[in-house]
Amino acid sequence: MDDAPRTRPPVRRNLLVVTVAISLTALVAGCGKEPAPGAVPAGSTRVTSPKAVNELQTDYETVIRNVLPSVVQIETGDSLGSGVVYDNKGHLITNAHVIDSGQTFQVTIATGEEPIPAKLVSAYPEQDLAVLRLDRVPTGLKPANFGDSTKVEVGQIVLAMGSPLGLSGSVTQGIVSAVGRTVTESSSGGGTGATIGNMVQTSAAINPGNSGGALVNLDSEVIGIPTLAATDPDLGNSAAPGIGFAIPSSMVRTVADQIIENGRVTDSGRAALGITARTVLDDNYQPAGTAVVEVEKGGPADRAGLRPNDIITKIGSAQITTITSLAEALASESPGDKVTVVYTRAGERGTAQVTLGEI
Repeated sequence: MDDAPRTRPPVRRNLLVVTVAISLTALVAGCGKEPAPGAVPAGSTRVTSPKAVNELQTDYETVIRNVLPSVVQIETGDSLGSGVVYDNKGHLITNAHVIDSGQTFQVTIATGEEPIPAKLVSAYPEQDLAVLRLDRVPTGLKPANFGDSTKVEVGQIVLAMGSPLGLSGSVTQGIVSAVGRTVTESSSGGGTGATIGNMVQTSAAINPGNSGGALVNLDSEVIGIPTLAATDPDLGNSAAPGIGFAIPSSMVRTVADQIIENGRVTDSGRAALGITARTVLDDNYQPAGTAVVEVEKGGPADRAGLRPNDIITKIGSAQITTITSLAEALASESPGDKVTVVYTRAGERGTAQVTLGEI
């Protein structure tokens, strides 16, 4: 986007936050031990090879040249977010919460042209993903290369690319901090309320406006779509630096391909019990399980003998206290998996073997 000042209404930079409890434990090394092989003795300094530093810097620069042209800025109403060019037909991937309820958008591509109108193809709020299509395909539009997120490992260096705070074409760096995280978005503040499994956790800075952009490895592959940043409840829900989450590229491709081909998601790959439920409280007004409100006729729960008013307290090894914990437990399973559901019925404990269905 042209950096020249221009008059425009205030914009809201899209980024969801997820609240996490953070506990820090100090680790104290023992005294009087021999240094490990390769350790630097006390009082000495390890010298980093200038060649190694230069090579890493060159890698960063190469990745940025390769991928940043595929990252776009998306404007809808008073909101800004990011997106990634998916193919040479003008399809873009972004978060469902970025587009909110919009149908038409203005997209600024990396060449710095005037914004190009785009329309929504379809959104899949259950996975917080959406596909847009540019009204016209500009010359030089460059699709990103999406990698295999199942091969992502903790410690890999990654770069986050997007438009934080409206600063298009921004890049931050960090590592993959963890994989396989299950995170539930807020349903307020523009969030979809989705529970998303197998998220990639990263220390690369993710700020408002980064949502829908690209998390990239040093092979210039997009391995995730930055979606969430964490806040620390002990600090008044202020940002918890270095804790962000990205939807894995394998799920992104699964959803995008179905939307582009069929106009909607036809095979979610996400497990379901086939019930509607609500959180119940115990005598101390604490969450104590999820009560079955309705059972889908012929669905997984129905076939396993679950009934309305049963209170589910456990799925597999996961304790169930709220609707959120139920969704998180199911997010770690797959359709067709067999799980043991523990429930109470009229005060009596029971178990059911359920073969999970699909959302």
